[in-house]
Amino acid sequence: GRMGRTVVELFYDVVSPYSWLGFEVLCRYQRIWNIDLRFRPAFLGGIMQASGNKPPAMLPKRAEYMLKDIKRMAKYYQVPVQVSEDVFQHIFGTSDLGAMRFITAADMTQPQYLEALSREFWIRFWSKHEDISKPENMLAVAGQAGLSSELAQKLLETISSPAVKNRLKETTEEAIKYGAFGMPAVVAHVNGEPHLFFGSDRLELLGSVIGE
Repeated sequence: GRMGRTVVELFYDVVSPYSWLGFEVLCRYQRIWNIDLRFRPAFLGGIMQASGNKPPAMLPKRAEYMLKDIKRMAKYYQVPVQVSEDVFQHIFGTSDLGAMRFITAADMTQPQYLEALSREFWIRFWSKHEDISKPENMLAVAGQAGLSSELAQKLLETISSPAVKNRLKETTEEAIKYGAFGMPAVVAHVNGEPHLFFGSDRLELLGSVIGE
């Protein structure tokens, strides 16, 4: 059973490549570690705004480093993130709000598809460099993740509903309350205390805090 497992929440946005790395690694570790992994789709734009954080690419040296770093991590963790020189235009030029609402709608009604659906959005955005804000692309992603076209269409129709908008907003606000300023934000609950870890390269620390 899941009793006595450490609850680990992963707040993520598919526009964030580090979120994908963290997501895949935690998906692997949930089979080994005594954790109850909970996916919490949230909106990176809202977190950046609330915390006054600036996109790393605003600093040219940091942008340069990130390109190399993501390549290295992608290779190390065997996650097919493809970065190119114009990767930051790709990020800034895409609204991922619709995609995150789509994922949120799935989480609310079809949570069994959440992991596959999120992964397919990352693949579409980070491996194929496609525009995930287009409704036809969202439907294609859902199909790849195993949803029927009826179900995908139904989810698409709910993405501008107040219920879905509010849920995404609430999840984003929860991440901010835990102290998140970027993504991925991983929150481990140990003895009633939340421990926030930022980024996909804090897994040894996470393991140590939860006693793994």
